[in-house]
Amino acid sequence: MAARYAVIGHPVAHSRSPEIHLLFARQTGQAIEYVRLLAPLNAFAATVADFRAQGGKGANVTVPFKEEAFRIASQCSPRAQAARAANFLRFERQTIYCDNTDGIGLVRDIRDNLGVPLEGKRVLVIGAGGAARGVIGPLSDEKPAALALANRTEARARTLAGLFPGLKVLPLDRLKGERFDIVINATSASLAGETLPLEGLFSEGMLAYDMMYGKEPTAFMSRAAAEGARAADGLGMLIEQAAESFFLWLGARPRTLPVLEALRKEL
Repeated sequence: MAARYAVIGHPVAHSRSPEIHLLFARQTGQAIEYVRLLAPLNAFAATVADFRAQGGKGANVTVPFKEEAFRIASQCSPRAQAARAANFLRFERQTIYCDNTDGIGLVRDIRDNLGVPLEGKRVLVIGAGGAARGVIGPLSDEKPAALALANRTEARARTLAGLFPGLKVLPLDRLKGERFDIVINATSASLAGETLPLEGLFSEGMLAYDMMYGKEPTAFMSRAAAEGARAADGLGMLIEQAAESFFLWLGARPRTLPVLEALRKEL
């Protein structure tokens, strides 16, 4: 029988995770079933329990449940422990094991797929939710010259910065004059079609990376490109973090570039 996996979120209809994992399965000869599960905002744990009771082997977790996924787990990887957020669950006999593959997915996409080294660069992460939590540790491991965080609610950014010594917090509405080599949008603004107050942030030749993705460039990407930055979306990150999840569940390491090329054509 095919092993059952899912991506759980709210919203979740937009997720390409089922297509990605089925392409990985075909490539590696694994038999899996992978579905989307829309969890009510107040019933994430119940949704996980129900899927597990139906034979589910594991799940990916997307917005807005990554911090709750960490809380319901009984065992955690060092990556999830550092972030206090998880996007990966593996159901074992008596336990739920969690991990966070977002950060390694982002690093691999920027460093390997886009060819932009992180070492020695000035990096800004915008957002202080579950997505940002998962990437700060792995970004820091790449030894950037500076790593800063900005968020609409500065107090939330400072709370997150307390988990990562050396992380600088900047006011989101006062970034003009600051200079970065890489700016990463880890907010859900693009998913909601919202814009961010980023006057004077983008410059010629820098990388502006939006964790969201779609057929058309996001507002964040369009603004960055208009001001001379190189703009990239998060499709590669999605595929790289999915590959890490696939490996953690099944022990098979898929090739990501063919899947990235296939999905890019389908957008």
